Order: sequence, then structure tokens, then C-alpha cells
Amino acid sequence: MSRASRVELRLTVIILVVFALSVGQAYSQAADEPTNSAPNPYQAIKDFFKMPAGRTWGATSAVAIDKDGKSIWVAERCGANRCVVDEATGKMSDLPTILKFDEKGNMVRQFGAGMLVFPHGIEVDPDGNIWVTDGSDNAPRAPRGAGGGGGGGGGGGRGGAAAPGGAPAVATGGSGATATPPAAAGGQRGAGGGAAGGGGGGRGGPGVGATVGHSVYKFSPEGKLLMTLGKPGGSLDPDYFFQPNDVLVTPNGTIFVSEGHASGANAVARILKFTKEGKLIKVIGKKGTGPVEFDQPHTMALDSKGRLFVGDRSNNRIQILDQEGNFIAEMKQFSRPSGIWIDTKTDTLYSADSESGTINPPHGAWQRGIRIGKISDGKVIAFIPDQEPTTGTSSAEGIAVDAAGNIYGAEVGQRTLRKYVKK
Repeated sequence: MSRASRVELRLTVIILVVFALSVGQAYSQAADEPTNSAPNPYQAIKDFFKMPAGRTWGATSAVAIDKDGKSIWVAERCGANRCVVDEATGKMSDLPTILKFDEKGNMVRQFGAGMLVFPHGIEVDPDGNIWVTDGSDNAPRAPRGAGGGGGGGGGGGRGGAAAPGGAPAVATGGSGATATPPAAAGGQRGAGGGAAGGGGGGRGGPGVGATVGHSVYKFSPEGKLLMTLGKPGGSLDPDYFFQPNDVLVTPNGTIFVSEGHASGANAVARILKFTKEGKLIKVIGKKGTGPVEFDQPHTMALDSKGRLFVGDRSNNRIQILDQEGNFIAEMKQFSRPSGIWIDTKTDTLYSADSESGTINPPHGAWQRGIRIGKISDGKVIAFIPDQEPTTGTSSAEGIAVDAAGNIYGAEVGQRTLRKYVKK
């Protein structure tokens, strides 16, 4: 290499380092200072969505926008916080859990009865199909306070491809995982009531006798089951899932599932990457606080560049990764993210914080609510505070934004789906 080439190479490296540092500074805007003071340009519309006569909202953390840009999909927990009507037997509710509303708030479709214990995350893929994660199971359990245990899951198998003849594809278990098998944390009881994870004491993991739960489902817009990822009732490593939180489908059909809803030392905390046929091809991350380490990877979104934004909730940050799982940057100014939505036309980021303040004393100076900002400079430019604070999980946990810019917050504590419009 000539001297001129070496000089040019050094200059290029210096420019890249300076650029990386400037990007890091932009993303880390006053990361340690609470961002509670931005203006609120929105007003809330309560009771906008009309449930059928005799049916009330349960907890919901799952909301997404239809391919048409204006209809709203939500997965709801059967008027309660779980769709199990008899914990002693694991009997499921007969209420549909996946609901579609038009832009006027009228319900136009519902399906999924008896299939989901704890609907948690929802995604509308580029073809308009509906994906939902189920973060718990229906294992028989002793009454609350009476003890009871849950065992680890098991079972092997490889990821399945689409079945012939129009039958649903099923991917049970998987091979190709690169992570060390973790010992899963025990079932976690969420702030809204009801178990957020698997069975109670013991080793933890999916409960013994579970027949439903800890799975990811793909439905057609009409409600036909097209694919199931995971072993029915759940499973621990090397199979999956235990406490899947969110699902994301890229424009080319690649599937990402974030897993782990507990914070114990041995809790599951990772992202699983699948082909569009449902074959597991990569496991990303592990429990921890460093780069590509997670503590409750609760939500995911893609920006216009195809980068993966992960709401690393109990680490109070958003991690930005490429689709191979390589670390790019982190953002802490959007607080404790339970839900993330990115408008890819403008790269505006919406982050829903439902667990800061009094719920989480170490993060007590941060208020619960929705923070909005541009990815380009990382600044929080708007803040919608919690509308009706409760003593537990409160404000939006899931979040979605329609083509007109209206915001929808799926609320666990208040048990509602709330609409926000510009003032």
C-alpha cells in the first residue's frame, strides 16, 4: 500500500469514528435526566371503541394498524387479565380475543376464541396477515396464595415449513440456536393481576399440563390460522417459547420474536429469528445489561433503514441492532419502553412507558406516558402523560399510529384501548 493510500485510509477511519461518536451523542440525549417536560399536543378520546353489548374490555397490550392504514387490530384478554376461566382445570374462555375495529370505532371482525391465554403482542405483516404472541399458559394451578408449582417444558423437533394443501404450518421447537440454554424464571404475576408467565414455583417455565400458550400465531385477515410457532403450552431451551412478548415481520418475510417477561437472574431474555416458513435460523442475545443483552425485551419495531429497535424494558432503554443482531446504539431518553411504534415515512418514534414512576422506584423520577421524537437526532419532542394513573401498570403498554397520525394506546391497568388525536 502506498503512503498516499495509507493516509487516505487513516482519514477515512477518523471520519467514521467522528460520525459514530456524533450519532451516539444524538441517540443518548440527556439519557440520565427524565424527559417529562416536553409539550403534549394531543388530547385523549376515551371510550371511542364500541364493544358488543354485554362485553367489557379486559387488559390489553396488543394494538396494530391494518394494511389499509386506518383500521385497528387489538388482542384483548377476555374481560380480565387472562383468558382462563377456571384456573384449577385450565378451562379457556369462549370469547374471541382478536378484534378489528374500523376508523369510527365499530367492531367489524373478531376471532381467536379459546386459543390465547395471555395475548401480548400483535403485528400486521406486509401482506395484511395478523400475528399474535401468547405470553402465558393454561396449566392447572392452585388458587392464588395457595402455592403450587410449575415444571419445565420439554420436547424436541425442528422448525416446520408450510404444510401442503392449505393446512396451517406448525413450527415446534427448533435447531440452530446458538445461546446457552437458560434456566427460565418462574411465573411472574403482572401488575394488572394474573400470571404473566408460566407455572408458579419450582424451576419455572411452562406449567405442567398446559395445552395452550407460549406460542406465536399467524392468522389471515379473515381469521384462518396459517401458522403456529412454538410447542403448544410452551417449552424451554433448546425449544421454544416461554413468555414470548412481541413478534415482528420484515418486508421480506423474516420473523423476529422477542422472548422473556421476567427479570430473575436466570430469566429468558433473547430474540429468535425465523425464516418466512417458520424455521429458526438465529438466536440473538441473552440476559444481561450490556450490548445485545436484555432484561425483558418487551417490544420491537423497524425503522426506514430496516434496523431493529428493541424495547429493553427492565434495562430502561431501546437497543438498536441490525437484523443479524449486531449492536448499533442505545437510547435511554425514551424511558422504560413497554411498546414502540416507528412511522417509517418520517422515522418518528413513539414509545409507551407503563411502568416507571411509583411502580419502579429506581426509575421513579420518570413519569409514565407516551414519548415521541425523531430517530435522526434522538430528541423527545412530545410527551403524553398517563391519563388515569393507577397503583399498578398504568398508561399505554402497546402503541400504534394510523396513517392520519392518530395514536392508539393499549392499556393493561385501565383495561381499555384509548385514542389520541392532535389538539
